[in-house]
Amino acid sequence: MTLGLLKESHDPRVALTPANLAKLATPGLEILVEAGAGDAAFFSDDEYAQHARVVSRKEVLHSADLLVCINPLEDAEQKQVKFGAVMVAQFQPFVNTEIGDQLNKQGVVAFSLDMIPRTTLAQAMDVLSSMASIAGYQAVLLGAAQLSRYIPMMVTAAGSIKPSKVLVLGAGVAGLQAIATARRLGASVEAFDTRAAAKEEVESLGAKFVEVAGAVDDRGAGGYAVQQSEEFLQRQRAEVQARAAKADLVITTAQVRGRKAPLLLPAETVEKMRPGSVVVDLAASTGGNCNLTQDGKTVRHNGVSIIGDSNLAARMPQDASTLFGNNVTNFLKLLINKEGALHLDFDNEIVRESCIAGRHDQPKA
Repeated sequence: MTLGLLKESHDPRVALTPANLAKLATPGLEILVEAGAGDAAFFSDDEYAQHARVVSRKEVLHSADLLVCINPLEDAEQKQVKFGAVMVAQFQPFVNTEIGDQLNKQGVVAFSLDMIPRTTLAQAMDVLSSMASIAGYQAVLLGAAQLSRYIPMMVTAAGSIKPSKVLVLGAGVAGLQAIATARRLGASVEAFDTRAAAKEEVESLGAKFVEVAGAVDDRGAGGYAVQQSEEFLQRQRAEVQARAAKADLVITTAQVRGRKAPLLLPAETVEKMRPGSVVVDLAASTGGNCNLTQDGKTVRHNGVSIIGDSNLAARMPQDASTLFGNNVTNFLKLLINKEGALHLDFDNEIVRESCIAGRHDQPKA
C-alpha cells in the first residue's frame, strides 16, 4: 500500500512530521511525500527522505492509496485522487454539509479528523483539542501584543502599574490554556463558562470563576449544561457583560459544532470597554462570539481592537505540526495493520464515527 502526504496550499502546518513517518514505517508500506511539504513548518525534504520518497504533488495525488492532509483539496485536485483511495483530513461535514455526498460520488473513502469522538479512548487522536490548546496560548500572546497596557503589575521608579484584567469566555481546552497563559504573564484573570462543572478547573489555574447564584444543579449532567430559567439567564448575561466591560483583554472561545457561534459579547458591551482594550475572538470562522468580529481581520470599534482568528494554531507551525502529526499517527494505526495494508474496522467506534464517505465501498490495498 502507498501512503501519501501532501503540502498544504494555504497553511504552514503539515499533517505528518518525519518522526511520525518513522513510527508508521513497515515493509509493506510505501510512503510518498510531496516536495516541500514541511518547509513552512521547518521540516526539510532531507528529513522526510529518510523514511519516504519525496516526489511531485501530481505523483502523490495519483498514486496514494491512503492520502493524508490537514485541509480538504480543491475540487480540481480532488478529481485527481484515484478511485477507491482513502483520505484523511479535516473535512468539517457540519460546515460543508455536501462534502460527504461529493466524496461518495468520487468513490473515495473519507475520514474526517474533526469527527473523531471526543472520548477517553480517542484522546490521543483529538486534533481539535491539540489545536485548541495552541490557540488559547496564542490568543493571550496576540492580545498582549495589541494591548495598550502592561499585562503584569509593574513597579518602577516612575510609578506603579496595575495588572491588566483578562476575561476568558468559555473554559474548554482553548479557554483553560488562555487562562493558564494569562496567569503566567501576571494578569488578573476571570473566566466564565455555562457549565458549573468548569469552576474547579478555572480556580485550579488561579483565576476567578464568574458565578451567578440560583443556578439549577447540573452535577448529574456529566459536565454538560442544563436548562436554566429565563430569569437566571438574564442575570447571568448581565453579570458577564458587566465583567467584560471592565476587562482590558477579552478572549472568547465558545463554539457549537454545526451551529453559529453564540453571541457572548454584543457591540454595546464593547462600547463600554476602555479605549486601547482588545478582544480576541477564536470563534470568528463560525460567526464570532462578538457581533463586531470579522473573520481573518482586526477591526477597531470605539478604540477597542477586535481580532477575529479561528486558526491561531497555524502561527506556531512546527509545534502545531508535531502535535497534529502525533494525533494523526495514532489514528492511522487504526487503519493500517502490521503488514502495512489497509484494515478498515467499522466495528471500532472511532473508525466508524469519523468516516463520512465510502463506508460501504471499502478499498483493498
